Amino acid sequence: MDIFEQMAGGDHEQVVYCREASSGYRGLIAIHNTTLGPALGGTRFWHYKSESDAVVDVLRLSRGMTYKAAVAGLSLGGGKSVVMAEKGADREAVFRAHGRFIESLKGRYITAEDVGTSPVDMDYIKLETSHVVGLQGRSGDPSPVTAYGVYRGMKAAAKVRFGSDSLAGKTVAVQGCGHVGYYLCAYLHDEGARLVVTDIDTDKVKRVTEEFRARAVGLDEIYGVQADVFAPCALGSVITDATVKQLKVRIVAGGANNQLAEERHGDELEAKGILYTPDYVLNAGGLINVNSELEGWSAERAKVKAGEIYDTLLRLFELAKAEGIPTYRAADRLAERRIEAVAKLKRTWV
Repeated sequence: MDIFEQMAGGDHEQVVYCREASSGYRGLIAIHNTTLGPALGGTRFWHYKSESDAVVDVLRLSRGMTYKAAVAGLSLGGGKSVVMAEKGADREAVFRAHGRFIESLKGRYITAEDVGTSPVDMDYIKLETSHVVGLQGRSGDPSPVTAYGVYRGMKAAAKVRFGSDSLAGKTVAVQGCGHVGYYLCAYLHDEGARLVVTDIDTDKVKRVTEEFRARAVGLDEIYGVQADVFAPCALGSVITDATVKQLKVRIVAGGANNQLAEERHGDELEAKGILYTPDYVLNAGGLINVNSELEGWSAERAKVKAGEIYDTLLRLFELAKAEGIPTYRAADRLAERRIEAVAKLKRTWV
C-alpha cells in the first residue's frame, strides 16, 4: 500500500505511525483537515488483520469526522486514531503511550472514546495529555445523545418519505443493540414503532426484546426484513452489492459510521427508491456531546444541539432534490461549502 497516495487521495494533512515497544503499543493518528479548528475524533481499539487495514480504517474515519463536524456547525476539524489491539496488553500502559503521542501533536488532535474504548481508557490518556474529552464525570457516555440525534434524523427522513415525521406504527429494523442501538430502540418504542433487531451479542438482543417488545432475527436475516426503515447501528460497510439487493425498506438511517462500502452504493440505494440518510450527519450527536466539554455546554444544551440534526437533514434533502444528486453527495456538498467559506475568511488578516 502507498500510504502517501492514500493520504493525497483523501486530502489528509498528517498521519502519524506510533509505536512503544515495552507496552506493545502500535497506533495510528490521522488528521484530515483543521480548517475549522483542531481535529477531534475518537480512539478505536481494534484487532486488525493487518496494518494496511488499520491505515484504510483510520484514513476513512478521520475524513468522515471532518465532514461530520462541518455539517454539524462545530468549530472542529476531523481526525481519528486507532490502536492495534494485542492480546494480553496492559491497557493502562498502552493508552498512556497513546496519550504521549497525542501530546506530541500539541493540540492539533483531540481524542475521545470510540469503538473498543471506554471512559476509563480516556482517563489513562489524560495522565499524559490534556487533549482528550469524554472523561468520567464530565460529558460521559455519548451514546444517549448520539441515539437522540439518530432518532431526530430518522423522523426528518420519515417526513420526506412518508409525508409525516411520525414513526408510530412504522417498522424499524435495527442492526446492533449496543449503546447507541439500545437508546435508539428506547426512543422508537416510546413513540410506538415496531422493532426488529439483531446483534452478535445475544444478551444485548435479549435485553431489547424484553424491554421494548422487539422481534429478534439472525445476523444476516436483518437485511431482508420487510420494514419501513433499516437502521445500521453496528460497524460500517454494511451497504454492499449483496445487501442492497436484499433491502425491503424505504429509508436507511442508523448510527453506524461509513455505512456505504463504496460511494456507488449510495447511488444504488437512490436507484431503488430508498432514502439514504448520510451517516456522518445522522450520528453527529456523539461529537456534539464531547464538544460540549470544550465549549462548557450543559447536557441539555448538547441534546438540543443534537436535535438540530432534524433541520440539517431537511436542508440536505432539499439540496439533493434541487440539484438532482444522491443524498450522500448533498451531505458532502454542505460540508465542503462551509469549509471553503471559513478557509476564505481565514485569509482575511485581523
